[in-house]
Amino acid sequence: MYLNIGGDMAVRDKAIIGIFDLDNTSVSAKTRDFLSNAEKEGQVVPCDDLPKSFVLTAEYGMNRLYLTALNTATLEKRMK
Repeated sequence: MYLNIGGDMAVRDKAIIGIFDLDNTSVSAKTRDFLSNAEKEGQVVPCDDLPKSFVLTAEYGMNRLYLTALNTATLEKRMK
């Protein structure tokens, strides 16, 4: 099954490690460092609008971080 994360993007639900609110998690310096390193390594897939959350996935030995304009509650509802 796939999770539509906004726009024309979808990810496999089994590949999802976590869905995180960008405002709440970016308060931590460790999370900011993680996001910065992911961007430097080319693991970030941006969205067209202002991002509200990010979806962390791991599949085929690769980690990806998808920025999405949807909030975490909307993504959680779509998972069900």
